Amino acid sequence: MSTLQLKLLFLLLLLATSNGALQVLNEAKGQWQLLQANIGIVAMHMQLLHNDRVIILDRTDFGFSNISLPNGTCRHDPTERAVRTDCTAHSVEYDIATNTLRPLFIQTNTWCSSGSVDSYGRLVQTGGDADGARAVRTIDPCPACNWQEDPNGLLVRRWYATNHILPGGRHIIVGGRGEFNFEFFPKKNPADFRPHFMPFLKDTTDNLRQEENNLYPFVFLNVDGNLFIFANNRAILFNYRNNTVVRIYPAIPGGEPRCYPSTGSAVLLPLNSLESETVEAEILICGGATRPAFIRAGQGMFLNALNTCARMKITNQNPNWVLETMPGSRVMNDMITLPNGNVLIINGASEGSAGYDHAVNPVFAPFLYKPNDPAGNRFEELNPSRIARMYHSTAILARDGRVLVGGSNPRGNYVFKGVLFPTELRFESFSPPYLDPQFSDLRPTIVSPNNLSPRNLTYKESFKMVICFKDGRVVAAPDLVSVTMYAPPFNTHSFSMNQRLLELSNGELRSSGSNMSYEFDVRMPPSPFLAPPGFYILFAVHQGIPSEGIWIQLQEMDKYQPNY
Repeated sequence: MSTLQLKLLFLLLLLATSNGALQVLNEAKGQWQLLQANIGIVAMHMQLLHNDRVIILDRTDFGFSNISLPNGTCRHDPTERAVRTDCTAHSVEYDIATNTLRPLFIQTNTWCSSGSVDSYGRLVQTGGDADGARAVRTIDPCPACNWQEDPNGLLVRRWYATNHILPGGRHIIVGGRGEFNFEFFPKKNPADFRPHFMPFLKDTTDNLRQEENNLYPFVFLNVDGNLFIFANNRAILFNYRNNTVVRIYPAIPGGEPRCYPSTGSAVLLPLNSLESETVEAEILICGGATRPAFIRAGQGMFLNALNTCARMKITNQNPNWVLETMPGSRVMNDMITLPNGNVLIINGASEGSAGYDHAVNPVFAPFLYKPNDPAGNRFEELNPSRIARMYHSTAILARDGRVLVGGSNPRGNYVFKGVLFPTELRFESFSPPYLDPQFSDLRPTIVSPNNLSPRNLTYKESFKMVICFKDGRVVAAPDLVSVTMYAPPFNTHSFSMNQRLLELSNGELRSSGSNMSYEFDVRMPPSPFLAPPGFYILFAVHQGIPSEGIWIQLQEMDKYQPNY
């Protein structure tokens, strides 16, 4: 088939299928599936690794979990508040392919901790409570790997802190209860061996003893290499290299808090036009609670959660927040960026705040936010779960496009009956509308590169991608094919640390052989300011329908070390 014939066929199929496909996509509402009736622990923290296994963490002082450690292994801690000798696990590895679990041994307390994956694919998990408050824990993605722990790896206690990977491959750990500072891991320079004071964290604290409203701050790497940091209802652009505030952003209209315990969530919307001189970056923050909600909930009075999202282009010369209204109120909601650029708002409640027994009226139905649709028409309510996901719930995106959902334990220990919201050990998946079987003809399959082992790529590198469709029956419409690159986040307390999606530059589609496959060139991001080094999932997206992803490793650039 000639190039001209192929283009004509593209145009005909585009006219025939694209409008109808997008209309049907709007009518699909997603599907839920119970994966495990009991994973043994509460999924308080989750991280997907590049071996397609999910590391899940609870806390060590809930008491005995529902899954035993192997080979008679036990955790001994004479200072433990719950159980001093505990032969049950408080961390597990979930294998997505086989739907099986492997218990992991962890010694220090991970309650309300944080994490990020380094450029080599190792999970670096930090902080927590009690003996875990200064701990650094690491685990590699291998079949028999287990946690390695340094109980004194941090300079100060990090409880409710936020981590982010930096352009040079190091981690920054920001804040924590009573800690108005940040530090780096690993430590390379003399200045790294002291915490760096950040006045912004102190200024955004409402009440240190009752309701801070700035814990688990929302931290994102901006396209200029600085950090966007949001706490309470305010944000700054921060140069972490010299500890200076580059820019002060307007407060969110209305002044209500969005960070713990008035917990909403936030995402960096997909980055695109990566080759342009100025790449735009836009933040979306949704949900949260009114300022007195936490205190009132402690008195048995549950106030309505916030029903708004705030969106702002942080790279604009004169940025301002624009408010949008969700289909309903939501607190403790997670926000997951999907491969096609839409945002899934999932989990949480409609009244109260974060905290033990501080919320009622769970929200069972996810909301889908479509950032490229016209304002006022961006939200869609999807099919509900039957499981309440309250405080200490989590959600992450898997490589196959499903969203894995677990957790919920609004109690101070394991309580399975006699309470309104018992400890939840069930683990489920939500298949967004794009996974509906009616779209199988539109769903691309990535033929090359394959997913047998992650391909190593460098910044600005171009490579050939080959895609095909079911039975060779669908010809892709050139203008509706894109490639996205996703950084799997560390999810806890309604925030997905390090989550980002980039739309890569891709060339014109070409026919590839006689099996109705198509090839095109894809170009990696030009700078680690746009995408820090590490493992990412690549998706081919056709008419809003993503393929199953493939893993790639974006390698470090030496010139960005160690100062970045």
